[in-house]
Amino acid sequence: MRQLAAILFADMVGYTALMQENEQLAQQKRKRFKEILENTIPQFSGKILQYYGDGCLSIFSSAIDSVSSSIEMQKKWHQDTPVDVRMGIHTGDVNIEEESIYGDGVNLASRIESLAVPGGIFISEKVYDEVKNQEHITVQEVGHFELKNVKEPVRIFAIANPGIVVPDRKDLIGKTKAPVNRLAVLPFVNMSADPENEYFSDGITEELLNALSKVPGLQVTSRTSAFAFKGKQDDVRDIAVKLNVDKILEGSVRKAGNKVRITAQLINAVDGYHLWSENYDRNLTDIFEVQDEISNIIANRLRENLSSLQKNSHLVKAPTQNMEAYTLYLKGLHFWNKLTPTDTRKAIDSWEKAIELEPTYAQAYAMTANAYTSLGATGQMKPEYAFDIVQRYSDKALRIDNTIAECHIAKACTYFFYQWKWNAVYEPLQKAIQLNPGAMGAYQVLGFYYIITDQPNEAVKSLEGAVQIDPLSPVINHTLGQAYLAAGRFDDGIRQADKLMEIDPKMRIAIELKGWCIGMKGNWQKAMELFTEVHHLTNHPLKGLTPLGFAYGKLGQTEKAIECIHKMEQRQLEEPDSVVDGDLMIVWWSLANSDKTFYYANQSIEKKMMPFFFFNLPMMSGVEKEPWYNDLKKKVGLIA
Repeated sequence: MRQLAAILFADMVGYTALMQENEQLAQQKRKRFKEILENTIPQFSGKILQYYGDGCLSIFSSAIDSVSSSIEMQKKWHQDTPVDVRMGIHTGDVNIEEESIYGDGVNLASRIESLAVPGGIFISEKVYDEVKNQEHITVQEVGHFELKNVKEPVRIFAIANPGIVVPDRKDLIGKTKAPVNRLAVLPFVNMSADPENEYFSDGITEELLNALSKVPGLQVTSRTSAFAFKGKQDDVRDIAVKLNVDKILEGSVRKAGNKVRITAQLINAVDGYHLWSENYDRNLTDIFEVQDEISNIIANRLRENLSSLQKNSHLVKAPTQNMEAYTLYLKGLHFWNKLTPTDTRKAIDSWEKAIELEPTYAQAYAMTANAYTSLGATGQMKPEYAFDIVQRYSDKALRIDNTIAECHIAKACTYFFYQWKWNAVYEPLQKAIQLNPGAMGAYQVLGFYYIITDQPNEAVKSLEGAVQIDPLSPVINHTLGQAYLAAGRFDDGIRQADKLMEIDPKMRIAIELKGWCIGMKGNWQKAMELFTEVHHLTNHPLKGLTPLGFAYGKLGQTEKAIECIHKMEQRQLEEPDSVVDGDLMIVWWSLANSDKTFYYANQSIEKKMMPFFFFNLPMMSGVEKEPWYNDLKKKVGLIA
């Protein structure tokens, strides 16, 4: 029998040694250990499955009950004759067959328990997601840990209620592998007199980050996660715990005219000790030499563990000798990272000005191509116009310099979003990741590729790996949530949405993701409430209506669903460059109107949008039975 449960391991600490010293006391403590387990666990609807030596395995239907039970038991064990017990909890699969109890969930709960300390309760991130909003449960993050026979680092939390022991990270050294050669590059502080020069300091940070990502054996946290700490005063040791790194690079940039001063320091995250620091006073024309020098110093500091690094190798090459073009390029990055259509257009404007000044600027071509991809793929610009530019600019960038990851991402996007050459998509994405393991855009498109080719579990696997590199990235975390949705893992999708809302409680894409997952679990009323909030957050009467219209359709509120459709049609009239056919397709499907669904699916294809991404999401379940379904799949080349 297989079931999903909250799995609790509890283990007496020091029992064997106590048996040798005082057998009577050891037996007394073991008896008390079992009595408290057997009296308390059933009170919280739990079940003891097995005793083993001086430990116990039990399961609960609720993570909240498992944690509440553990807190109660730890309090009781510390009364009268104290019993030192460590506990670990994880939510996962349990397989029970006669005398055997096994499963990945059981294994991980066991590893978490072994990491805990006497009097402590450690929980996995899955359990944390379920208990974090409970007023009677206090939780503190301990950090990421490499656990035996567990492929990816595991994020661990400690219950921090009064009377529960919460260790420092340093107290756990020796119990698990500490992160090695994992670096975060924090945003360099703008020290210039003009606050608008912030784009320059941000750009220098990003350029250093990209250079260090090329060092074999060094894992560099991606930009989004590192920049989550911009302007904050967090202790570097706390940042290291959140990002699972052992080294941090931080610094400042002061720019005045043609002069620039860069201060940089490399910090050992465990103790906050400065391993190296340096000031650079240079002309702006020497900026690439400074970046290369800083990158090589850091690589040399880590050289003993990076045996594949060639001494004196150049990690930074000058992309242009035109400093005005380079400044415009950095300004474009500043707007691009704001992730809104309006700012994307501003980024394009900056990069195209850079290209005018420097017609062989490969990075500017590549980033402009990716920006047009964003506008064309999301219906913000007509695809035939956007992707004509994407194709020309990505080809131009590749001819100039084929070692830039973004060139290959842009090329893959042309194949994927516009030309629908499915067999050609995978190779350039892998090339991009090979050139820059921190190229998050490649992982996002790879996730979409797996979803549209009906491989949602591969999408989950790839994106879970990407989240390890960029744990605070809204884009990657959201794409992983979409993969969970496509794979039918709705509870994981909800947890992913909650994680995004920790970053920003008003993040529209997160609220929408949560609504879809809750709706697919059967509660379309709650989903409708969330989708209403999504619509309000757009601050536009004609936008953000697709999920709301779908929920109305599922709830049988046909008139309200039709009203949403009329508003979407009105938006198409008012914004002729936008494409809403895919949105209309989804709402008509909720109303069980096959003819309208087919019409708008076909219109999407004619306008080079991509309805089949949605066809492989569960809200379109049943569409594969329609008589026109295979004809449309043939039309876009998904079947022969």
